[in-house]
Amino acid sequence: MDIRIILVMSLTFIVTLIGTLAYSIRIVGVRTGKIAVSFALFNVLVLISRTANTIQVPMLTKFVEDSISDSVLSAFYMIILAAFAATVVGATLIPTFQRVFSRSVELFSVERSVPKLLMHGFSKNGISQFKSCVTVPSKASVSSINMKKLPVRILIFNTVAVSILVVGALAPIYAGVVTPDLRATCLSLSGIINGIATILLFVFIDPYLSMMTDDVVVGSCSEAEFRRCVVSMVGTKVVGTAIAIPLLVPAARVISVVARII
Repeated sequence: MDIRIILVMSLTFIVTLIGTLAYSIRIVGVRTGKIAVSFALFNVLVLISRTANTIQVPMLTKFVEDSISDSVLSAFYMIILAAFAATVVGATLIPTFQRVFSRSVELFSVERSVPKLLMHGFSKNGISQFKSCVTVPSKASVSSINMKKLPVRILIFNTVAVSILVVGALAPIYAGVVTPDLRATCLSLSGIINGIATILLFVFIDPYLSMMTDDVVVGSCSEAEFRRCVVSMVGTKVVGTAIAIPLLVPAARVISVVARII
């Protein structure tokens, strides 16, 4: 396997893992009562995610330019599978991440310094605390979900948004392989595709979760109900990532057609 694809798969895994763990930040904020601090600390991980994303795109584009179409398609499927694996791993790690991050938020409230927080994390005491936070997901978290009380419309939007984001990063590049004479045009359509997912995220999904977070804070929504909603959102992320696999080639062909029309 090409070393560039291995690196892209690794970076994709990191980006997707951080994106999956992001769903639990609101729960940490509610539990600790420090919502703003929780988001501020998580932005450190977001910075890592964005840096990884910046590196992988040109690396993947260069791989496409040097390869034949069959190997490119196989590589793209492997990248999506890496994203799917990261989503599953992230969903499994959420209970542990919640505990670790809750302690990080509390410690930061005392130290008020990210470097000191990082130093503590790698210290003997920090490693010992991390080990005590390791736990496995509870079956009750899933079995207690009442489908009738879930925001079905929001869950559908989240599934669609996730699948578009996954496909939107790869389909324009593969469309350039299908129609090499319009490669630049296909790549420029990536922003439009991701824009659709962004609209769903910032117009429907994020406001709903923000409103529900505030409801928990004021007591009009229980933390257990909020947690079940978050678990369901993580589930739709897993489903959305899986849906991206069969959507890759059709999406690339649609992009090629649009590139010719415009």
